[in-house]
Amino acid sequence: MTVKVLLSFLAATLVSGGNFIVEASQPKRPTTAATKTPVSSKKTTVAPAKPPVSPKKPVADQPVQPKWQLFTAPDGRFTVLMPGKPIRDIQTQKTYMGEIDLLIFSAQPPRQEVAYLVVYNDFPYSYAKMNDPQEILNNVRDMALKTTQSNLISQRNIRSSNGHPGKEFSYINAGGKITRTRIYLAEGRLYQVMAITTKKQQQTLAQTITGFLNSFQIVLKN
Repeated sequence: MTVKVLLSFLAATLVSGGNFIVEASQPKRPTTAATKTPVSSKKTTVAPAKPPVSPKKPVADQPVQPKWQLFTAPDGRFTVLMPGKPIRDIQTQKTYMGEIDLLIFSAQPPRQEVAYLVVYNDFPYSYAKMNDPQEILNNVRDMALKTTQSNLISQRNIRSSNGHPGKEFSYINAGGKITRTRIYLAEGRLYQVMAITTKKQQQTLAQTITGFLNSFQIVLKN
């Protein structure tokens, strides 16, 4: 079995990650029921009609600036800055090596079209030792592009602050959502650190996204 087949389930999480982006709904204008005027046989004086009063336009909500805080993984293996407490989710995937748990930590600031995620899974120790780390990273990138039907924008090889191999790449899908991600292999574990946003807000949030990615730190086991 090839590395691509083994890692295909990892890229699938990127599709679900895109669902974190929400669209703001427009407020509905209030409607009033029409009233009927009773008919009278007596002659009445009709008062001049008052000019209609235009309803006040709703004041647009100002974006809420999230309060960033340091998040430490439950097992203590990584730290990262998150805009509030992230939501934890777990997905179990079946592979030829058995079931592998995919841990997902996600946060989305209110009324902002961006989602921040850290996803990781553990490999059997023997598998991580037998395969070339760069080959695994390249195949994670390829499967992410294939699964999300996206085009690659940029990529570069990186390393974590404590020397573990990694890769950073950005891509855009047909819907205009841009994902910027960094992936690392460390001590038998694959980490995916992602920020998903819209093409419209990508430039505005570029500095914040860079800060989020830079804040991710792998903590070595004692």
